[in-house]
Amino acid sequence: MISNLIGFLFLMMTAPPYADFTPEITLEQEHFILDNPPFAECHASTIVETGNGKLMASWFAGTRESHPDVTIWTAVYDNGKWSAPISVANGMINDTLRYPCWNPVLFKTKAGKLLLFYKVGKNPREWWGMLITSSDDGNTWSAPERLPDGFLGPIKNKPVQLKNGNLLLPSSTESLDEKIWQVHLEQCDKNGKNWKKVPLDNTRFGAIQPCILRYSKKKLQLLARSRENVIVQSWSENNGKTWTPLAVSDLANPNSGIDAVSMNNDWQLLVYNPYNSGKNWWEGRNKLMVAVSLNGKTWKDAYTLEDAEKGEFSYPAVIQTSDGSIHITYTSNRKNIRHVVLKINDRLTDPAHHQ
Repeated sequence: MISNLIGFLFLMMTAPPYADFTPEITLEQEHFILDNPPFAECHASTIVETGNGKLMASWFAGTRESHPDVTIWTAVYDNGKWSAPISVANGMINDTLRYPCWNPVLFKTKAGKLLLFYKVGKNPREWWGMLITSSDDGNTWSAPERLPDGFLGPIKNKPVQLKNGNLLLPSSTESLDEKIWQVHLEQCDKNGKNWKKVPLDNTRFGAIQPCILRYSKKKLQLLARSRENVIVQSWSENNGKTWTPLAVSDLANPNSGIDAVSMNNDWQLLVYNPYNSGKNWWEGRNKLMVAVSLNGKTWKDAYTLEDAEKGEFSYPAVIQTSDGSIHITYTSNRKNIRHVVLKINDRLTDPAHHQ
């Protein structure tokens, strides 16, 4: 009896005092990246910190999604303003054949190389992976390089760089008949070479476009959208070498793109569209939320980015910059890219919560 009481008191004393708290999130900035978009539609943004307080965003844009004139665009954020956008990659095969571009993903390695992955092809069932790189933070880019056959690179969301320098890339495929959606992971070295696949069991779900969260040196979590209107998850305890079978999370989602980031205060942050019971996919993209979690299993909505009666606010990308700010970009009605800067009230390092 006494030993049980001592054990209970020990647990109470050692339990994290912040377990019942949700970080306070406040808005720092919000604006469109584009003043006068030089294209009819844009979608699928990505964002990266390049250094010296600068950011770079990228997206695909053109007449409409899947039109051959769709190319990859970038813009630079410096001193609170976005530069005019420029087109940096296209799907030109020859003088008479051109394919649309899709889903760029920006990532800067620890060695300072900036990578821009993207896809080219008629549709997501037949596209292939491409890569351009920069050693001067995107001022100039290498010639486009096609990834090895069978490899697509990160499908929508940023990779994770492992301790050995390799990149762990969240990827997925869609079958030609559109019946099978399959999540998997890929690895390459820090220069985008020496590729290999990492399988994952997702036979229970139709899932695509995963993102990766880190909990410790070896513990990782994968989250992905699914046709089952729920965000699905998988876990790795060995730095991404093997993964548990996909399983449901406690997050409903209308089969819409998500992204997440592991923050520097032990919280995990997710940007997602919550589930809407509408019959059409776009009926669930009128609301966009930020959720947080400590353990990746229990999530709490913490901030509302969009809550409209109609409209599409989708395909978020999120990073935490070196100053601790959270930067989010997302599609705004396919006409512009929205950039939001949030500040997290870091309760985990507040001494008042450790008394």
